[in-house]
Amino acid sequence: MTTDSLPSRFTPAYIATAATGLLEEKTTAAKALLSPCRLCPRHCQIDRTQGETGICQTGAFAEISSYDSHFGEEAPLVGAHGSGTIFFTHCNLLCLFCQNADISHGGIGRPVTDSQLAAVMLALQKAGCHNINLVTPSHVVPQILSAIALAIEQGLRLPLVFNTSAYDRVETLRLLDGVVDIYMPDFKFWDPEVGRRTCNVPDYPDVARAALLEMHRQVGDLVMDQNGIARRGLLVRHLVLPEAMAGTAEVMRFIADRISSNTYVNVMPQYRPCHRAAEIDGLGRRPTAAEFETAIEQARAAGINRLDGRRRFALVSG
Repeated sequence: MTTDSLPSRFTPAYIATAATGLLEEKTTAAKALLSPCRLCPRHCQIDRTQGETGICQTGAFAEISSYDSHFGEEAPLVGAHGSGTIFFTHCNLLCLFCQNADISHGGIGRPVTDSQLAAVMLALQKAGCHNINLVTPSHVVPQILSAIALAIEQGLRLPLVFNTSAYDRVETLRLLDGVVDIYMPDFKFWDPEVGRRTCNVPDYPDVARAALLEMHRQVGDLVMDQNGIARRGLLVRHLVLPEAMAGTAEVMRFIADRISSNTYVNVMPQYRPCHRAAEIDGLGRRPTAAEFETAIEQARAAGINRLDGRRRFALVSG
């Protein structure tokens, strides 16, 4: 399937899944993972259905900090009318350098019922957005599935984007097969020690590799319509860190060799020290222009042939 093989009129995967009754089954199975909670690799084992909270500080209800038409995402998501982003409060990864720490660590946001979340999706569709972009969704998969079912009944027809850190259980991702149209994971770092120091998750590289393989199995390479709007597939983000701490060369070789050299990859230059980044040796400064260009060269050398072309943030020289 080529990048221009889909018509602009496209039916999201969840429509057929709902019609067969499978969406209801997936929602039930996902809710069962909340008590005890084993939704993500943290395995907190608390009863979220009774309001108990673990690492993600989220109980029975999803919480959102904001939603809007967003124009800062990759071009295939933004188009002319923006990506319909829903920023979920809290996070299951909790990077010490998070640029949205007020949301992920600080918990700025409000609880929403499943029907309220469905209404948000429909409002973004009414605003003309090209997709529903679920930002930091890993810890609220059951609530998302329930909301989608409600929104379908009221006319939701936009592609779903699962915008994640890639710290996702494969078992949970399988519940999204036939529901999510576009996966947009970060692949943050290759070295388990960096995962331990920044997020207290030395298993991050193993988890992310397994997650990306499952995502690609479900949706394949990124496919766009004749207007350049993404409809289905995998889009990987990789944030360049100072001192080569992200392990860009290894990450790119994995994507090219184990996923697909045709994977759409955004190698991002916009890291800046935020939150508690100064506590970690090497993360107290921005990457240099030379470090970023090296990362781009490493991606190309690995065989990645679909690199996002934008440069959104200034880099320091040197």
